[in-house]
Amino acid sequence: MGQSQPPLLEVDDLAVEFHTGGTVQRAVQGVSFSLERGRTLGVVGESGCGKSVTSLSIMRLVPQPPGKYARGEIRFDGKDLLALPESEMRKLRGARIGMIFQEPMTSLNPVYTCGEQIVETLMIHSTLTTAEARERAIEMLGLVGLPSPRSRVDDYPHQLSGGQRQRVMIALALANDPDLLIADEPTTALDVTVQAQILDLMGDLRSRTGAAVMLVTHDLGVVAQTCDDVVVMYAGRVVERAGTAALFADPQHPYTVGLMAAIPRINTAVGRLATIPGSVPPPWAALSGCRFASRCPLATDQCRTEDPPMTEISAGHAVACWRAPIEVAA
Repeated sequence: MGQSQPPLLEVDDLAVEFHTGGTVQRAVQGVSFSLERGRTLGVVGESGCGKSVTSLSIMRLVPQPPGKYARGEIRFDGKDLLALPESEMRKLRGARIGMIFQEPMTSLNPVYTCGEQIVETLMIHSTLTTAEARERAIEMLGLVGLPSPRSRVDDYPHQLSGGQRQRVMIALALANDPDLLIADEPTTALDVTVQAQILDLMGDLRSRTGAAVMLVTHDLGVVAQTCDDVVVMYAGRVVERAGTAALFADPQHPYTVGLMAAIPRINTAVGRLATIPGSVPPPWAALSGCRFASRCPLATDQCRTEDPPMTEISAGHAVACWRAPIEVAA
């Protein structure tokens, strides 16, 4: 089926390295995916798989040095973000591209009130007056579920709880109705009721403005509920890419299968949760073959010596595994 317009976001063969203490840490290695307007892409994987570095790279916020964009392109609305002058990136950040950062306490400025920080981003990227921007800030704080927003707008970040700070961070990211919203673990510090509220708010932005959403999360339940497509990352690489329904119905990478098996289920006779043995290799490790081979129950000698390419096994479903397609036990 042909596309009527190119994707809003295209990440092509992105590699990001960190040069520290005489070592090279390859945090992201050859990552490629695309995201169309009006769709939500879930990016999943364990901690240390490169999800957050990929997100920060799209915003071009990887510190240089020690970070370095080793290769690849990040095209937003046809423009390569890695080639833009910093002045042009500043116009995009907070306006056309919004980001909900993983840790709101270190992302919010401690010497400005929460309201001042939202007002600032509104006034930089719009023609609102100070009074209008303040009213918009109060409106946004109310939309994200902060109690008594008219009084809390003048609170400093340290006066709020972790969950309240997260809501302020979300209000800040959504204030200018961005074309692309990058949400890095947006509901981690929130209870399930507020989590549902925030996910609904992100969905409302998407339906109202046609925005694209990139959701970085550990929560496969949230992915199943909110995402159209999924990218599974492991050790800095994309190992599987598919539509959400196809991925949950027929996961094809052993790592994805392991993640699915570890989801807690109420109606099961199994007394113990499934686990994936071992841990994600560090980014400085010199590895040959498939990155998942040391933890994979299906690994062969080929897996341990030859790096599998990303191969499309059905329409829109690609996997980097020598053993694919695999039969998954029900």
